[in-house]
Amino acid sequence: MRVLLCLLSAFALCQGAYDYKDVLTKSLLFYEAQRSGKLPSDQKVTWRRDSALNDKGQNGEDLTGGYYDAGDYVKFGFPMAYTATVLAWGLVDHPAGYSSAGVLDDGRKAVKWVTDYLIKAHVSKNELYGQVGDGDADHAYWGRPEDMTMARPAYKIDTSRPGSDLAGETAAALAAASIVFKSTDSNYANTLLTHAKQLFDFANNYRGKYSDSITQASNFYSSSDYKDELVWAAVWLYRATNDQTYLTTAEKLYSDLGLQSWNGGFTWDTKISGVEVLLAKITGKQAYKDKVKGYCDYISGSQQKTPKGLVYIDKWGSLRMAANAAYICAVAADVGISSTAYRQFAKTQINYILGDAGRSFVVGYGNNPPTHPHHRSSSCPDAPATCDWNNYNSANPNPHVLYGALVGGPDSNDNYQDLRSDYVANEVATDYNAAFQSLLALIVDLGL
Repeated sequence: MRVLLCLLSAFALCQGAYDYKDVLTKSLLFYEAQRSGKLPSDQKVTWRRDSALNDKGQNGEDLTGGYYDAGDYVKFGFPMAYTATVLAWGLVDHPAGYSSAGVLDDGRKAVKWVTDYLIKAHVSKNELYGQVGDGDADHAYWGRPEDMTMARPAYKIDTSRPGSDLAGETAAALAAASIVFKSTDSNYANTLLTHAKQLFDFANNYRGKYSDSITQASNFYSSSDYKDELVWAAVWLYRATNDQTYLTTAEKLYSDLGLQSWNGGFTWDTKISGVEVLLAKITGKQAYKDKVKGYCDYISGSQQKTPKGLVYIDKWGSLRMAANAAYICAVAADVGISSTAYRQFAKTQINYILGDAGRSFVVGYGNNPPTHPHHRSSSCPDAPATCDWNNYNSANPNPHVLYGALVGGPDSNDNYQDLRSDYVANEVATDYNAAFQSLLALIVDLGL
């Protein structure tokens, strides 16, 4: 259809069937809508207000801020830190994409909203809060975050209850963010780096899975392993410091922990392909390039696809999974691995999301976008109107447009219904937009 449109219309339309800059800008609005805590004066999403201002640690530590995870109001530290790392990655490698869209400052703010919180959560050298809110109690509530009255307990890891994955991912996030802020706020960058180094040592010296220590998280974001996060953190610390010790540590951990035998993948839980593409970029070693090529060849060539071309990896967040894979392969192309093929693959996935399948899957963008995302705050009318489970059950579109949010997505046959009740297909999440947004920045930067 798009080819036909190009043939029938002026050349200008062919050059940009989708406005990637506009989608990048809208994705940043989604992150604003997810903000917890006291909102800044330059907040663009004005239907949100200050919320969860009493979030505290077990000893009264200030834990306000950060992002609400998805359509709910729990602050899950593991996927939140992953989100920060991946957003920072795009800003580090493709700031020109953000600049071209006129949103470089907003991109930095999206990262800083997380890192400010993660610094607060790291209350001492070997102590890190990894969750605020009770998942079950939270999910029993449908309403505005501003109106929450439930208890919001905080859960942490320490030397007796370790979490190498959580501490390692948080170290990676803070290290990656330190590169983002190095040229604009060196003091802040140094603070981030200090915390990142301490958290990496904590992760490496006291090993274990965080979801074994914070069992409240296990029903929502249970970790499969912590080994990849240890290497991931060391790689980002090397990028942030240029200290050879961190690269040596990363490569030794990669080898000693047996990561060379792992299958590829990239999600909030699995960093292996991210590790390998960065090590390929940093070292130029063929072994890492071969692993990345094996993953991207499989994903783009052999992985199941829907009839309309979405690479189908998992029913949960099917679009998120495709965007994650596309980003890894686009980065691989940047490193010089099968550049033409992988860029083409990445474009087919992003274009599926934006409309090639016949509709947009990004709220507030394109043709027939989702209007009923499974998302509490946007489903609520402005106060003082009541918001409860009646709003959840309403057939009407959400009163507020959750601009830029990527919904979970279709099934293996491209079937999708825009239903608020379908949290598999229609929930949104901060991790869903992370690699998606960084891929948009890459595409804009490179003019793909």
